[in-house]
Amino acid sequence: MTNVTPPDGRYWSAYNDAQAGRLPRPLCRQVLAHAGPSDGRLAVDLGCGSGIETAAMVEAGWRVFATDADPATPSRVADLVGPEARVEVVVGTFEEVRLPRADLVYAGYALPFVAPSHFPDVWSRVREALRPGGWLAVDLLGDRDSWAGQRAMTFLDRESLDGLVQGLELVSLDEEDEDGRSFSGPKHWHVFHLLARRPR
Repeated sequence: MTNVTPPDGRYWSAYNDAQAGRLPRPLCRQVLAHAGPSDGRLAVDLGCGSGIETAAMVEAGWRVFATDADPATPSRVADLVGPEARVEVVVGTFEEVRLPRADLVYAGYALPFVAPSHFPDVWSRVREALRPGGWLAVDLLGDRDSWAGQRAMTFLDRESLDGLVQGLELVSLDEEDEDGRSFSGPKHWHVFHLLARRPR
């Protein structure tokens, strides 16, 4: 049976704890490889959750601004990166956190949990955070996902996605449309894995 109920705020802490030990997500590894040596540049990790991708950015030499709504995030990230890492962790929602200008913005499976009424503003601020030449790597849910129709979440068709990236240099767009599993059980995934760059 496919799970059609998306997670809510009550279980994110358990989800993040359960991520311990996994590798950084492929899209994060991909954007770090494309971006090249950090030279102390700033990366933003939106919805950093378990802190695994934040730690990968730190290991690659980036300064990191990491944000998540889970109150346990600061201690979880600190355990992974250590006290000397150049990381700022802010607890808050995407709607309320002010993003710094950055050379890389990564959001792994996080932005779909922004309500449609807030998504245009959040997306605008994500794009505005990119410095010229900055890299953008995001996972977005498509309209054939089993959670589609949940009013508190944002789902996109291909035409809407094309509009979101207008003016950016599209590096890669991989579409996943298949049955799989989520933390809460089986589900159908329809995901766009987007890698783009702001022109210099």
